[in-house]
Amino acid sequence: MKLVYFAWVRERIGHSDEEVDLPAEVTTVRELLGFLRARGDGYAQALQYPEHIRVAIDHEHVDHDQRIGTGREIALFPPMTGG
Repeated sequence: MKLVYFAWVRERIGHSDEEVDLPAEVTTVRELLGFLRARGDGYAQALQYPEHIRVAIDHEHVDHDQRIGTGREIALFPPMTGG
């Protein structure tokens, strides 16, 4: 699974994208965020408040309860800001 990180999520994790083999028990976006948080300090910092992270599967924004299914790319975004 290709994971892509944007803005301060990318900065805290330390890279813009990576290929990850997800464990079979990671089936939803919420479970993915928990799995990633456990991968190290940068991930834990970036995903400290997972409810604030926006997620897209194959370029389509989804809720955290969404099943990952056969998605090929998952992107993680911080909340949108601006004026």
